[in-house]
Amino acid sequence: MLLLSMEFDEKIKGIGVTLRSLIIGIAIFILTMFVVVYGLGVFYPAPEYDDYCGKELYRMNTEIECLNAGGVWEEIDLVAKDDLEPVPEGRCQPPTGCMDDYDELHEKRSKSIFIIAIPLGLILISLGAFVFQLNSVGLGIMFGGIGTLIYGAGGYWRYSDDLSKFIISLVALVVLIFLAYWFNKRGSRKR
Repeated sequence: MLLLSMEFDEKIKGIGVTLRSLIIGIAIFILTMFVVVYGLGVFYPAPEYDDYCGKELYRMNTEIECLNAGGVWEEIDLVAKDDLEPVPEGRCQPPTGCMDDYDELHEKRSKSIFIIAIPLGLILISLGAFVFQLNSVGLGIMFGGIGTLIYGAGGYWRYSDDLSKFIISLVALVVLIFLAYWFNKRGSRKR
């Protein structure tokens, strides 16, 4: 009976250690993502929409005010209460070309982030798998690498064509499969 009690106590301690390691791993994953996302934001800040298509245009109430500020007036017919004649109103919109410069700069930034994040994600996965001996740290860093891959590819994904998406996905899959085999071969040599 005492032996069963001791075995049960050991199993409970093992679950506690595993759960603790999992929680630490998740925390490391989250903090790794913070470091990657905010670090890239510091060195490659996102363009501000208001710098290209100012929000002050949305506050213009008259067509003359809007046109003088460089906006485009868009008329809207609203139906007045009590079934009276529609009251013509409108709203000021940014000029049509303002989004082109913003989108172009956003695409360049997304491409730069992509070019940095993909190798960084692979490096983090490799570090987590091969360098960190503590399971919770290695697991957290590996998940951080996966998150970095998703972050880097996700921002640029809408700008790339299907062939590029296919090639990028294929290369990433081959690299990860190679790393998995290499890691398993290395682990079997240690035993």
